[in-house]
Amino acid sequence: MAIGVATPLLRRRLSLPAPAVTVLSYQAPAALAIAAPRTRLRDAGIYALQMWAYFAHFDMPDDDPVAFAERVRVDYPIRLDRVIGAGEEPTLRLQHALGRPGQVRPHDLFLSAVHWSWFFVPHGSLGYLLLRHPELYPRSATLMATCFDLGCVVYWVLPTAPPWWAGENGNTAPVRRIMAETGERVWGRLWRPLYSSLEGNPFAAMPSLHFGTSVMAARLLQRVGPRHGAAAWAYALTLGFGLVYLGEHYVVDLVAGFALAEGIVRLAPMAEPLALAVSDGFARLSA
Repeated sequence: MAIGVATPLLRRRLSLPAPAVTVLSYQAPAALAIAAPRTRLRDAGIYALQMWAYFAHFDMPDDDPVAFAERVRVDYPIRLDRVIGAGEEPTLRLQHALGRPGQVRPHDLFLSAVHWSWFFVPHGSLGYLLLRHPELYPRSATLMATCFDLGCVVYWVLPTAPPWWAGENGNTAPVRRIMAETGERVWGRLWRPLYSSLEGNPFAAMPSLHFGTSVMAARLLQRVGPRHGAAAWAYALTLGFGLVYLGEHYVVDLVAGFALAEGIVRLAPMAEPLALAVSDGFARLSA
């Protein structure tokens, strides 16, 4: 487990190849499952180690920015969004209708705050389930982790530029990155070091895991009750609107994120017997 925790921290210093990082980091959750008796703290730790391995792989493609930039796809989401927007990208339509260049309006601040809250919402939803509905937690954490990991695979295979990047590099009409403008107004000098520490891979746009994991959280919370589900879906839809308006994602990125989450939920029953067998195997090893 300690090796799995240390690997993402030391991979650059040791020049570890990607397959080695994968093997060493993703074995950490399994190691904890064997090493410690079943408690809520251990279950939370398994998910945290899974996300630690995910974050290493999310950030890894950007280790060689030049080589990575040569693989980035820019045009296909623009073409698809122009079809959706009847000739113009929905991001540009929304920014022209609702935005004012050089100004941070109240809805800019609100939608940026919703965007920032995403760093807590998917994991916070699982934390709520672990504390209040622990019988739902194992399956829910597995589905959420699967959503993150499969999305990361697509980031490696199909790196895709977001709207703000395409606008800055002349592939479309200029696109404001409203969240960054808002962040500079709200956080001042703290904004750049704060966000750069969380941003990681700039070409992790397709699918939108911001939206996909929020949809997954809504699907998981609606099992608790209709009010939980309604609140979670309201958040996911508000975030989705904000992601397009703020210039962070294309509509087609959101469609892919929704399809990813829904596909995982619908295919999960087919994989459940295997997952239960693996879980029972770890339980026997731990005992």
